[in-house]
Amino acid sequence: MENFANTASNQSEMPFALVQGEPLTVIPQDLYIPPDALLVFLEAFEGPLDLLLYLIKRQNLDVLNIPIAAITRQYMEYIELMEELELELAAEYLVMASMLAEIKSRMLLPRPISSDDEDDPRAELIRRLQEYEQFKKAAEDLDALDRLEREIHLTNIEIPAFEIDMPLPQVQIKDLLAAFRDVVNRAEQFASHHVEREPLSVRERMVSVLEKISADEFTSFYDFFDASEGRMGVVVSFLAILELIKESLIEMVQSEPYAPIYVKAKS
Repeated sequence: MENFANTASNQSEMPFALVQGEPLTVIPQDLYIPPDALLVFLEAFEGPLDLLLYLIKRQNLDVLNIPIAAITRQYMEYIELMEELELELAAEYLVMASMLAEIKSRMLLPRPISSDDEDDPRAELIRRLQEYEQFKKAAEDLDALDRLEREIHLTNIEIPAFEIDMPLPQVQIKDLLAAFRDVVNRAEQFASHHVEREPLSVRERMVSVLEKISADEFTSFYDFFDASEGRMGVVVSFLAILELIKESLIEMVQSEPYAPIYVKAKS
């Protein structure tokens, strides 16, 4: 029983989570945020010279008279902040830090009274900062220019005119018979039972068909039939059209199968 009690006691004290290697046995009452859970986005610099120029301009300092001690301290604070945030440091930032430390140490050394500005330890750094500022200003001026004719170039292309000569499809006999059947069905609606002489002639109807057409315009196939003439008149008109096709006086066209048929005179 004693062993069972010890086992139960050990199980009740088992942590339900580990935070940075420390066991957590009590549920926190508020939201727990690990120390490294926040990301800090620093202002991006293009290099150590850009950082130095930013530090100088932020305090309205003169580039020709840089307070090396103050600038070095601010520069090292930035480097230490990047290391604390575990950001990747480029080697050129560390080289600049060592250069600032060297200039600062040389500034502390006594110099002869007769020394001029050429012996100033800051001279090389000032020259590099001035050159970098000039190139940065030129890059900003170029970026402010219009994108048109610099990155975007307009073109003017004339589309050539294409002349496509599409031959008209030939009318099939089955399509012609289908159209004629439709005309006959309409003519039967006007059929009469009285007997009279039909004053119809194929030759006369051929002349009538030629009078209705021209070589420049298409005429619908149905325009040559008058349903009021009955079956006989429709047949005569159809025979007249067939005779004209046989004599190569007219031609028929159709855009696609089962489409309307058109007639025109041959040129």
